[in-house]
Formats: sequence, structure tokens, C-alpha cells
Amino acid sequence: MNLKRIARYYYLKFMRLKGDPQSLAISIAIGVFIGITPTMPLHTILIIFITVVTRTSTIAGLLGSLLVCNPITYVPQYYLSTIVGNFLTPYQLSWTRIKEVLDILLQHPGLYKSLEALVGLGYEAAIVLVVGGTVLALPCAIVSYFLSLRLFVQIRQKRSQKHLLN
Repeated sequence: MNLKRIARYYYLKFMRLKGDPQSLAISIAIGVFIGITPTMPLHTILIIFITVVTRTSTIAGLLGSLLVCNPITYVPQYYLSTIVGNFLTPYQLSWTRIKEVLDILLQHPGLYKSLEALVGLGYEAAIVLVVGGTVLALPCAIVSYFLSLRLFVQIRQKRSQKHLLN
């Protein structure tokens, strides 16, 4: 598996997205927000649902999620969510409990086993992770909206200049 080739594939897929820049930027922000929240087995379902309801690009949302939620970023995201959630809620969650669940989730056991592992953490752990993840995800989603809006506006301008020259 050639990592450079995969990165190029997703870069081209990202650059070829169709739609108005604002809609695409909203989709990216939705994907980034959901990608950072600790709802790993439900990311795709949530992104599809929210992008359909908001009439934005599902593909852009999924690509935005892929940028921030991948095997390299799982552990730091859950760790930071735990720290922030422990600070903001009255509950305390240990990193060892999170690590056990992450090990299960990283084995890609399927939706049922993933949900079972998350439910096994308990209500208090879910509150800690969701609160911590949401607090981390909100500023990232806002920043990703403005960065991607700027990117998509530039792409559109380049396309229109290219069409004028032809």
C-alpha cells in the first residue's frame, strides 16, 4: 500500500468536489466536528444524516472526517477528550478504561461490537468523552469552515480563470 498514492488520491478527490464553496465548507466543518467527537462507530451515520438534513455535500463531510479521524489521530483525540471531559464534568474517567475500548475499536469488530464496547464504559464515561470531545471539536470545526471556505473560493476562482482562457 503506497501511502503517497493514497494521499494523492484523497487530495484529488477533495479538489474535485462540486458545489458552492459555502456548502462545501459547511460539509467539511460537519465532518471535522463529528470526526473529533468520540462517537467513532457512528461517524459515518451521523455525517450522512446531518449533511442530508442540511443539504450539503456528504462526500465533503466524509472527507473532512477522514482528515481528522484516522488511525493516527484516534488515541490523541480520545486522550484529550478524556482530559477535557474530566476537567469539565463531575465524573472521572481513567485512561486505562479508554485504552481498552480503543483497542477493541481499532480491531474494526463491526458496529454491534463497537457499540457494545462503548456502552460497556458506562453513562458517566460517555458524558466525560462526549463533553470533552465536543469542546475540542467546536473550535476545530469553526477553523476548518473558514479555511475550507477560503480554499474552495480559490479553487472556484482558478476554475473560472481557466475557463475564460479556453
